[in-house]
Amino acid sequence: MFSFCCRPQDRAAKQLPGIFEQPKEGKLSSTAQTIRPAWPLQTLSRGIDYPGSRYLICLHAVRVCFCASPAVVVVQIMFRCLFRPITTTTTTTTPVARSIITRRLLSTMSDDPSPAKRLKPTLRRIGTHNGHFHADEALAVYILRLLPEYSDAQLLRSRDPAALEECDIIVDVQGVYDGTKHFDHHQRTFSETFSPAYATKLSSAGLIYKHFAPTLIAQRLNKPVDDASVDLIYQKLYKEFIEALDANDNGISAYPRDVSASFSTGGITLPSMVAALNPSWNAPVDQAGEDQLFERASKLMGETFVRKLDYYANAWLPARVFVEEALAQRTQYDADGRILVFQQSLPWKDHLFTLEAEQGITEEGKKPLYVLYSEGAGKPNWRIQCVPVSKDSFESRKPLPEAWRGVRDDALSEVSGIPGGIFVHASGFIGGNKSFEGALAMAKKALEM
Repeated sequence: MFSFCCRPQDRAAKQLPGIFEQPKEGKLSSTAQTIRPAWPLQTLSRGIDYPGSRYLICLHAVRVCFCASPAVVVVQIMFRCLFRPITTTTTTTTPVARSIITRRLLSTMSDDPSPAKRLKPTLRRIGTHNGHFHADEALAVYILRLLPEYSDAQLLRSRDPAALEECDIIVDVQGVYDGTKHFDHHQRTFSETFSPAYATKLSSAGLIYKHFAPTLIAQRLNKPVDDASVDLIYQKLYKEFIEALDANDNGISAYPRDVSASFSTGGITLPSMVAALNPSWNAPVDQAGEDQLFERASKLMGETFVRKLDYYANAWLPARVFVEEALAQRTQYDADGRILVFQQSLPWKDHLFTLEAEQGITEEGKKPLYVLYSEGAGKPNWRIQCVPVSKDSFESRKPLPEAWRGVRDDALSEVSGIPGGIFVHASGFIGGNKSFEGALAMAKKALEM
């Protein structure tokens, strides 16, 4: 797309003899005048009536401002509006004629002193440290770039304080946290957490998330920032994703010191994958090469974050209403409400524990123990799944009977006395039947065993 802006007194006008002559009608057509309102621009009473052309090229002058938009955007919009039919004739504008007009207009732009020429958009800059990089600042930079104001931001990775201070926002370096420009967490006095409900100190990822995520989530959901669903996802995403990164960067263990892990998970975590993207000790790179590796790490962290965000927004959150409905209808299947039924598989665990707390379902004999759901559209099979003792636990509130575990098909039907048996897992946390009635019968019988 080409851009052009000119006033009669500008150099462009003086270099195009005859270009500002009145159109043959003596005034602008009504079609051309329709571009006047709403813009802080002034339609001139003169235009280009190129010989053999069916189009009037109306030039605009810029008043004082550009609607807070970059100049190039406004000028491009102006150019879109320039070509307007002014007469109905059999003459057509040939590509050659169009090309001549455009070249004559653009040839004057190199030293045009107009506001459109002088005003250039300034890209924002994000600053962080160079050298060995970590998951927290890699994610912090990516989150900032998801925001409109930083979508095209340049990145400076440096340890030079003066150079960093030239940036619009600085993360994970400089030893200052002010919530506006500086977002570092390494200073001795730092003690910021996500909320009073958390003890984990924030990293640069947590700091950027805390300040900017509500706006980002609202933008993703197309809802106001103060909408309840925005806060629900804001809290959820921190608890399930960001807090672990904060803890990792601050050296906080997930377990007490006297508890030893059964196996190592260090090689499969996101921070370990980011660490592996750093240059090897025996294969050094220059600053440009290091920055390229950082961008790969930032992309890894950011794309994972976006997938989590979109999952919670598009799959997890919509499931809440179905869990609410299942809780409300649970006494249809068991007088004490210990069986929940969903017509399809959905993320129910998290919502169930949250809604139990909100609705005060605390009595052990009244809590749901089994969840039934269809395997999917067009599939007759149903699953019976045990409710765990907590959201992330592998221990069930009431496992399926010992005699059923590890048994399949006809053998399962025989041992359970319920036709249509498919399987029961060896740990007893899940099973299957060929029909809803069979799965419901398995749940009811398991309650009594």
